Amino acid sequence: MRARRPSFARHVGLTAGAGLLLTVAALTRLAPADLRRMGWSLVVLAALVALAEIRPLVTPRTKQAGGLPLSSAFVFALLIHWGLPTALLVQGVATVAADLARRRPVWRSAFDVGQQALAWCSAAIVLVLAGSLGSPAHPEVPAGADLPAILVAGTCCFLVSEILVGRAIAAYDGSAVRAAVRADIRSRAATAGTLLGLAPVVVVVVDHGPALVPLLALPLVAVYTTAAVSVDRDHQAMHDALTGLPNRKLLLQRADEQLAAALAGHRTAALLLLDLDRFKEVNDTLGHQVGDDLLQQVASRLIATVRPHDTVARLGGDEFAVLLPAIDHPGRALDVAQRMRRALSEPFRRGELTFDVDVSVGIALCPQHGDDVAALLQRADVAMYLAKETGSGVEVYAPDRDRHSAARLEMLGELREALARGEVVVHYQPKIDLRDGAVSGVEALLRWPHPTRGLLSAAEFLPMAEQAGLTRVITPYVLDAATAQAARWWQTGVRVPVAVNVSARDLYDGHLAEVVGECIARHGVPGNALALEVTESVLMSDLARAGETLHRLAALGVGVSLDDFGTGYSSLVHLTQLPVSEIKVDRSFVHRMAAHAGDAAIVRTIVDLGSALGVRVVAEGVEDSDAWDRLAVLGCDAVQGWYVSDALPADEVTAWLSRVASVGAHLD
Repeated sequence: MRARRPSFARHVGLTAGAGLLLTVAALTRLAPADLRRMGWSLVVLAALVALAEIRPLVTPRTKQAGGLPLSSAFVFALLIHWGLPTALLVQGVATVAADLARRRPVWRSAFDVGQQALAWCSAAIVLVLAGSLGSPAHPEVPAGADLPAILVAGTCCFLVSEILVGRAIAAYDGSAVRAAVRADIRSRAATAGTLLGLAPVVVVVVDHGPALVPLLALPLVAVYTTAAVSVDRDHQAMHDALTGLPNRKLLLQRADEQLAAALAGHRTAALLLLDLDRFKEVNDTLGHQVGDDLLQQVASRLIATVRPHDTVARLGGDEFAVLLPAIDHPGRALDVAQRMRRALSEPFRRGELTFDVDVSVGIALCPQHGDDVAALLQRADVAMYLAKETGSGVEVYAPDRDRHSAARLEMLGELREALARGEVVVHYQPKIDLRDGAVSGVEALLRWPHPTRGLLSAAEFLPMAEQAGLTRVITPYVLDAATAQAARWWQTGVRVPVAVNVSARDLYDGHLAEVVGECIARHGVPGNALALEVTESVLMSDLARAGETLHRLAALGVGVSLDDFGTGYSSLVHLTQLPVSEIKVDRSFVHRMAAHAGDAAIVRTIVDLGSALGVRVVAEGVEDSDAWDRLAVLGCDAVQGWYVSDALPADEVTAWLSRVASVGAHLD
């Protein structure tokens, strides 16, 4: 109770206290002679109440709450026939006994007894006003005229119980009381109404003698059997057969209820979508039985990482979803996602086999990213695929990275128009040879002067453009602009090669070499006036197609630079087979070189590798003299970064090149 919310503890305490006082006050009016007067009929009914409390009726709607006790039919019968003290005595003893058997905490038993006492008291008040409440000395056997009062009394009992429990739930998870009470109230009302409606029948049977009471067991057994069949069918319809987890249908049902409660209580909820990486390899290599075992182990590990009231569901294949109905802050969802990734990072074992899988997680928050489950699923899916594409493992949905969002579509439209009007510009960042300080080349970098967002770098719009397929327009645009600028420089004697970045889509396009050849011919420059930069991971993802394109480019005299080297999966064999003339050390290694010996060792190894293969090595991200000096000592060929120069517009970089005097001149 100490860890609960103060409002929850206060509500539980007041309810338990009021119910206890009411029970004590009522029991003072019950004498030993009254118990003897009720005799075996009381014993039989009390036994049925206890049995019904210990073995509740489990239905599809009440399974998650632990079932619905049938005791209400018998307790209501006790209330009608012998009055409130008898009903509270039997109900209280049976509830405490059942809670002890389930090992529930003391506060839970106190609350259960308290809310039941208050609910039965409200029913007793109605019956007293209607003159239909019995006592041990004058048992009441209802007639037809008493049924309306009994109906009202049962309704009051049900509503008071629902309100007290609903307030407790709302105080516990911070949701609105109305939402907590309203959830599934129709189904509970129907079940409770049926049970309370049996009470007059029980009274009539008891009035004819305790020997007839066991006859009530026959219809009760039928009710239990029907409920068990219903639960089994519901479980099959709502759960995944392989893992036993909730399926998509049950996830949607719970999400509708819990998102509504989160919105009403001004709380944040989260939906996490998980997809196993390389699961297809396990299935194809080791067989579907091993794949099924893996999915079952994954399900067990995911369940162990969440709270009892969170929902872990399998949506199909190797895709899972996790619903967090109430979190304190958005960062909590990230914590859960990282905990899941750690749990799944441990090797999986089946017999003598041991294998690893990774997982990509996408997160969507309610209400930040949507207020219904359909929107959250779609946006969590977008974030998940982004996590898979970038290799980050976990991503939170971001509208500006969603190719389907309205803002993204608007920005794509603006980009198309800017390209058509020639408003997207190319800036150039110089590369300096460390051996003699000469300018060894420039890299063409795309910039977009957006009318409202200012000057945007390529990183701010190019990934979106690549996903939308705009590279087929952008790449020729940049190649033409860069080749034209190279021609102007070469005509003035500044013969620096211009490097242009190309994407995977460009590299795998069989027409890239033709486009480059046309640009070279159109602007009258030799092939070595141009170079293309490709990332290492893109190059390795389809080596055959990439290699064919690179060899065609090399035949034109165009240089090939391998960008972000050290972060991908290249091998020495691949490097010797491809016409690579330059490798660029990724800026992350350069930035950490001074502080981490491991990164410095990686840079040294790459420099030595380039020297052994006869390939130029360029270090990116050089931002201070210390990095410059360290790279010079290591024997790196050239550097690029803010310490040399930022990326500049064509006219400014032309002036910068003039200050350096010419190719071969030394940098001051």
